[in-house]
Amino acid sequence: MDRRDNQSPQGETARILVEFLEVAITSIVFLKGVYPSGAFERRRYMSVVVQRARHPQLRDYIHSAVFGLLPFIQKGLVERVAVIFFNTEGIPVERFVFKLTVNLSYGSKVEDADLEFSLRSFLIKLSVSEPLTKFLPRDCRWEITAYFRSLPEASTSKDVESWIPTDTRQWDQPPLLTPIKSMSSEPLCVQLYIEHPSLPQPKP
Repeated sequence: MDRRDNQSPQGETARILVEFLEVAITSIVFLKGVYPSGAFERRRYMSVVVQRARHPQLRDYIHSAVFGLLPFIQKGLVERVAVIFFNTEGIPVERFVFKLTVNLSYGSKVEDADLEFSLRSFLIKLSVSEPLTKFLPRDCRWEITAYFRSLPEASTSKDVESWIPTDTRQWDQPPLLTPIKSMSSEPLCVQLYIEHPSLPQPKP
């Protein structure tokens, strides 16, 4: 019996979603040119040519961060997942944000092909979204940040321990939003957009 046969619709949706996020975040890092192009290799995912990190540490960081969210996505606790790029002063200059909603009351079987078809369009849009982004300064850094609707008690889930509160600086004014792609279908809704500061940020 396929292990997926025993999964709830939310469990199967969450599994597909975290696999997609791993590929999408790798695509974003490749798109921004943070590392040489030789640090990536071309692969095919959901019938789309995508980039896969070749360096073990980079690949493991993205994989462990995203798959660490799996139990929280299954419970509907994750509101947003962001890839944040910082300048040398530690100020965010650009955010790629995935806004997630999983319908926990959805009880019907999820058709993988339908869900993957919808998510595939995000990868296609990402591959041509560079003109919407900003040039990054040299020696910039980046991180994956998750925004939770609420956190379970640390004593009830060991997965909580892998996520720590962030001290990322926030922009003084609401950011400028550039939509990339959105989908709305049961049991999953996803929005992808880019955030930029609306005003020049003061130096710390």
